[in-house]
Amino acid sequence: MLFADSQDPYDDLDLDLVEEEEEEIQSAAPTPHHLIQQRLCCSQGHRSTLTIQTEQGGGGGGGGGGGGGSICLHCFSNLITNPNAPTFHVSYALSQLSLAFSHPHFLPSLLSLHPHFLTSPLLRSLSFFNDDSIARNLISLITALSSSSSSVCSEFVTRLAHLISSSSTAWSTPSQLYLLHCFGILLLHCESSSSNPCYVHIKDEDALLSNLVAALQLPSSEEMRGEILFVLYKLCTIIRKDDGGGAPSLFTHCPKLLHLLLEALLKTHNDTVRFNCLALLTLLARQGCFESAYTIGKSGTKSWDEEADQLINVLFAESVKGPLLSSDTQIQISTLHLIFHYLCCVSPEQIQLLVDENIADYVFEIIRLSECKEPVVNSCLMVLSLLSTAEKGFTERLVVGFSTLIPVLRYVAEVPFHPVQHQTLTLVWKGISDCPGIESVSQIEELVIVLARMFKGHNNGEMGMPAEIFITACSIFVALLNSPSFNGTSNLVTSLQETITHAVLACLNIPEKDPDQFLHALYLLKEAYACSPEEESMNDSSIMELRSCVVDICKSHLLPWIAMAINEVDEDIALGILETFHFILIQNSDVQAPQFAKILVSSSWFSFSFECLGLFPTEKMKWRVYLMLSSLVEILLGNDAGQPIREVVSNLPTDPIDLLLLLGQKSSKNTFLDSCQCAVLLILYTSSLYDDRLADEKSMLASLEQYILVNSNDLLCGVVDPLKMTQLINLYGLSRAAAMMNHQIPYSPEAERILFHLLNETEWDLPSSRIHLESLKWLFQQEKISKPLSNQILKFCRKQ
Repeated sequence: MLFADSQDPYDDLDLDLVEEEEEEIQSAAPTPHHLIQQRLCCSQGHRSTLTIQTEQGGGGGGGGGGGGGSICLHCFSNLITNPNAPTFHVSYALSQLSLAFSHPHFLPSLLSLHPHFLTSPLLRSLSFFNDDSIARNLISLITALSSSSSSVCSEFVTRLAHLISSSSTAWSTPSQLYLLHCFGILLLHCESSSSNPCYVHIKDEDALLSNLVAALQLPSSEEMRGEILFVLYKLCTIIRKDDGGGAPSLFTHCPKLLHLLLEALLKTHNDTVRFNCLALLTLLARQGCFESAYTIGKSGTKSWDEEADQLINVLFAESVKGPLLSSDTQIQISTLHLIFHYLCCVSPEQIQLLVDENIADYVFEIIRLSECKEPVVNSCLMVLSLLSTAEKGFTERLVVGFSTLIPVLRYVAEVPFHPVQHQTLTLVWKGISDCPGIESVSQIEELVIVLARMFKGHNNGEMGMPAEIFITACSIFVALLNSPSFNGTSNLVTSLQETITHAVLACLNIPEKDPDQFLHALYLLKEAYACSPEEESMNDSSIMELRSCVVDICKSHLLPWIAMAINEVDEDIALGILETFHFILIQNSDVQAPQFAKILVSSSWFSFSFECLGLFPTEKMKWRVYLMLSSLVEILLGNDAGQPIREVVSNLPTDPIDLLLLLGQKSSKNTFLDSCQCAVLLILYTSSLYDDRLADEKSMLASLEQYILVNSNDLLCGVVDPLKMTQLINLYGLSRAAAMMNHQIPYSPEAERILFHLLNETEWDLPSSRIHLESLKWLFQQEKISKPLSNQILKFCRKQ
């Protein structure tokens, strides 16, 4: 017999206790000598220090005593370690000890006097009795002792690990099954006890792991295989590859272990084996063992060749199909967790293989049958999100499974910050964008209603929407607007109007502006405006209402906001708003464009444009500002009037003062400079018509006079373009009118003479020209040009 304290049990005496007992005997009434011996020893003559009193009547294990009962540990050990002992006697002894454990004083006495005495006998009994009832009682006693003493638990773990690590272990006997089951229970207990890490008491972890891995290769019952897997799982939860205490790495076992586990999962139909196998595989996947298996194999392990990568991936795909079809929801969820962690650590090629093996079809089917039950749906969507990264094949699966995503989206959209809300939206967006027409009219209606509710809740503060979810929701709406099926859903225009309004307002109300989020809202706004561009639908009242709504959002919300916040916003946001406004302006066939142009110029858009250039003097901003001004001029003046600006955008300055300096240069025989000056005159002229001054009157007058003086020869000797003539007269008259009100502004008589000469000598159609009223008043006050002006009036009257 082996003892934990490496001493003979007879020598483990508590002398103090013996002395106390003798004192009690001597102080009591005279007692026959044989009765004193009975108190000191059991019926077999074992010393009294090995006998512990119990509270029940009668003795156990050969014990005797007075009014109470007692158990002789030596007798008990001899009985349960005797293979030839009747099982009835063994069962009775075990039940008596178990009953004694329930008494408040017995177990503390045992642990204080002989804490390790029963360790070896209990394990020996467990190792050779094949009786299930006896095994259960033994495991119950071992568990009770281990729970009461960490040192006892450590010894049980050490001894069990040694037994299981033995190369002579017989893996087909019931007793071995009991040892494994007991070891698993102790590992579970140690795992929950942070103060007692059991793996430090396992002397040869490598031998233990190797023997367990080898056992998986041997023929055994499903029950035995389940116990082996459970023990391996518990060991893996404790023995980490990066453990600072020197725990061995599992990577050396990974290639073989992974292969064995996947084969076991493929072949078994036992739920316990499946659970344990899935749990162990998931743990290994989370620790990177799938990835390390390839690394180890490719680095030269003899049992691993170049085809192992493909083999283990095919085996993985085949092994998870059965559990995915299980009627047990927990097995399905565990399988999905395994697939998720596997996909997180493998390469795109291995993800592609799972898609080719139709794993996505299985997952979509689980969703269809799940009735939107959250645990399984969450796991499914996490897996599908990773499978969707495959380069090919997934889209075809998504087409088939798309309809299952709609009810899921309806559910997750109602829960703020739902963990798979983003994954669901992304899959829906991928399906709509990659496969136009995949969605039916009824599905579009449901999607619009669901997304509209999300945006409304976000804007009202009822439901938060992270930036990535907001962006994906906007992208889905854009894809729906471009869907071939959307034209037949005019009844959804009201929901669409509410959606774009809430989307834009939500961006404006967020204290910290996210450029990506803002730009996607603006993109949605543009796509809503461009919805149904076909000629036959242009007169559709619902489409006109939608476009009117977009313009109203720009007028009532975006325009006032950007005018106030331009000094604080990001350049990308400013560019996005300008691009949106520009997009509306270039829709020349739309009645909304002229209305919006008038709204812009009434808000001093020319001045604001140069304010943007002053804050963001970049090429992107310059091109956007000048191209938008050219479109604005074209709408206001007509007949491709903005073309001069578009031709010289790259050479125009970003500062209006520099525009005036450019205007004051001599452009004789320099067609390029002349083109730039034409663009400058056009910008100044158009802005002046709407009382939008880009510079003060003094600077404006000086620049115009400089232009007239340095280019006088060309103006007097050449043919002056009527449009340029109108621009010069309007700007000069407006500047002189301002100078009359401010007598401190000087003017050049020579420049005035040249301009009046042009008026007298040039054919000019005043009635058809757009001249500012203040400029016109000043012109009619000048006697030097009264004759040409009178002729213009007569000409106009004759036409009438």
